[in-house]
Amino acid sequence: LLYGLDLARQAIRAEGQAVIVEGYMDVIALAQFGVDNAVAALGTATSKTQIDLLFRFCSELVFCFDGDQAGRQAAWKAAEAALPCLRDGRQIKIALLPQGQDPDSLIRQETVEGFRERIASAQVLSDYFFETISDHLQLATAEGRAKLMAEAKPRLDKIPVGFFKDQMLQRLNEMTGRRVVDVRENKSTLKSR
Repeated sequence: LLYGLDLARQAIRAEGQAVIVEGYMDVIALAQFGVDNAVAALGTATSKTQIDLLFRFCSELVFCFDGDQAGRQAAWKAAEAALPCLRDGRQIKIALLPQGQDPDSLIRQETVEGFRERIASAQVLSDYFFETISDHLQLATAEGRAKLMAEAKPRLDKIPVGFFKDQMLQRLNEMTGRRVVDVRENKSTLKSR
């Protein structure tokens, strides 16, 4: 279920964007301030089914999660769930709030304009993905680059075939220094064996 979708649907269509928050109280607070395109995933983490449903109404989703550890974990899980949904033309952004803040407290502190500005400047999924997955790795070492490839490649394989997937794989190859090597067999060597 997506809390507030029935009321937010028109605003989501009109703005071309849905803001996904962690809890229903955040949706209520945002609506009180005129942010009508917000919904919340109820029960568990944001799922692929919920993401596909929201993409029926708009082409851009912004995950706006709390600035605590649980919020950061929820953002990563949502980003992973979104990968199979990312056909060309769809976009996901991540707006991680400052430590100790949630959408309800932040909109009261920063006003509606500040909150909307934060949503507009949210990090695109590609940057968020690579920063998060490589954060604990030492990419200056062969071992670190190999671990990045091992952690990122299976996740990126879930993205549907298209330009976005090509770009993500290209970026992974650049970060790991991986080059595709085409080694052709030398037929004269094979005959002499």
